Amino acid sequence: MQVMDVLGDPVRRRLVELLADGERSAGQLATAVGAEFGISQPAASRHLRVLREAGVVDSEPRGAVRLYSVRPEALDEVERWAHRVRRFWDGHLDALETEIARGRRRRDDD
Repeated sequence: MQVMDVLGDPVRRRLVELLADGERSAGQLATAVGAEFGISQPAASRHLRVLREAGVVDSEPRGAVRLYSVRPEALDEVERWAHRVRRFWDGHLDALETEIARGRRRRDDD
């Protein structure tokens, strides 16, 4: 699965958001998304597995817990996409602004 496909799910996006501040245990993540989305611990674990298999997060066993962290380089695809979309809309919005200004000038000249 590609990163954009994986992040299309709101639970997985939220898991990545929770990891933005640093690593967390699987239990902490499951509790957070369980409360927010009403999903079970096994369902949260499946979402974490999808993220791990897509290379979006890393997991490391530490004692009795498994800690998850975001792989920032995995989000490069999202950043490139957002940059392309932003460039597209910036260009179109600039053109719209120009047309609005022209319309105002014409109206003021009349």
